[in-house]
Amino acid sequence: MNNPTPQTIYQSDGKPVAFLMTEDELVKFLRLDQVNIQHPADTLRRYRDAGRLKGIQISKQILYRLPDVLEFLERQKEAVAR
Repeated sequence: MNNPTPQTIYQSDGKPVAFLMTEDELVKFLRLDQVNIQHPADTLRRYRDAGRLKGIQISKQILYRLPDVLEFLERQKEAVAR
């Protein structure tokens, strides 16, 4: 099978984004820590509970796959087209 090499995506600090992100990494990736949100983890939980963002549980931790996050961003873009 011939799969194309995925494009590397970088955080604002220049570090590559991990394929599996922790909650803290996703908060930084979505820049929820830079807007006026007191509890960004609650925002992520609401997105998951509403079925808008997929998370996977590994042991006791919720992780987020980069493809799922990019799909979430595409849907957000379409929903809030300005």
